[in-house]
Amino acid sequence: MWVEDWAPRAACRAEQPDELFVRGAEQNKAKQLCQGCPVRTECLAEALDNQIEWGVWGGMTERERRALLRRRPTASWRSVLQSAKQESTAAPVRISV
Repeated sequence: MWVEDWAPRAACRAEQPDELFVRGAEQNKAKQLCQGCPVRTECLAEALDNQIEWGVWGGMTERERRALLRRRPTASWRSVLQSAKQESTAAPVRISV
């Protein structure tokens, strides 16, 4: 399910903004906050659709987001990520024995 008002549910909501807008190796620490975030996909879509240039959003750095934007410059990232999220939750779980 897609969350419209995602910011209040973000794992980083209680963090200082300076911890998410860092450079170099510190970005890996910031990305760790996103690992279990329930609205990671919505956050990433926001950053991609609005071409936000700074900080870690949805577990991706500016460089990682720029690479996606170069590959699909006209994409509606919300649509792309929303579809992918729905498909991943609808897919049956297969257990091999």
